[in-house]
Amino acid sequence: MPAQSRFTQKIQNWARILNSLGTIPGLTFKLKGFLDRRGLSHKPYRIGSKRARFPLWCRPRSSDIHVFNQVFIDLEYACVDGIVAPGLIIDCGANVGYASAYFLTKFPGCRVIAIEPDSGNAEMLRRNLAPYRDRVEILEAGIWSHSVGLVIDATLGDGQEWARKVRECRPGETPQVIATDLATILENSGAETISLLKVDIEGSEAVVFSNNFEGWLDRVENIAIELHGERCVEIFDKAIADRPFQITRSGELTFCSGSARTSAVR
Repeated sequence: MPAQSRFTQKIQNWARILNSLGTIPGLTFKLKGFLDRRGLSHKPYRIGSKRARFPLWCRPRSSDIHVFNQVFIDLEYACVDGIVAPGLIIDCGANVGYASAYFLTKFPGCRVIAIEPDSGNAEMLRRNLAPYRDRVEILEAGIWSHSVGLVIDATLGDGQEWARKVRECRPGETPQVIATDLATILENSGAETISLLKVDIEGSEAVVFSNNFEGWLDRVENIAIELHGERCVEIFDKAIADRPFQITRSGELTFCSGSARTSAVR
């Protein structure tokens, strides 16, 4: 790449970061990222965004900084911004809470149930969402089609914190986490509908949308889901085939709008 093109690209990247995060948070993000990449960060640090009401914790030498980039700089979830006055948002695969923080800031009247199976991620999730107090419920659990014992299988995925995959326990295995299902979560929430269902569960969507989904899926107004592989795409498409969702693509996300309370985002 010519030197002029590289320089132009760097300037454009800087402008995008400052525009997305704000000036001071943008400069902090670049500095912390620089130190992290060079192994000079040794404990969690905080970075901010004008799209998050409170600063967020990030672990050094982890995938956290990349997830922060996706949510707050690439604006991966801007596709949901047109939802009007959402009530209940369920975040399946909440990781360390960046998407939940985006939703809680964007929609001051919403409440979020955030579900994450990995204990290390769940610890940071609690830390990041604690300032939102009673607007948040955190479940350290896996999302499945039914209640069952799960283990986190390190041989699956890329091994990083943002790609934790679970599977059902084999005979003789001790569960690391217990799975729950969306029908149970919705019933316990006291809500009539799920305004937004966010799903990023590293392939477990193939199980969630294969069995026992009929009752709760009819009560979901909008879905933002990352589908992992053709099998997951086929299963999900079949599950929503007879439901009145309008489907659009936003980066790695499939956004399904089925609510009259969703307006066009310009």
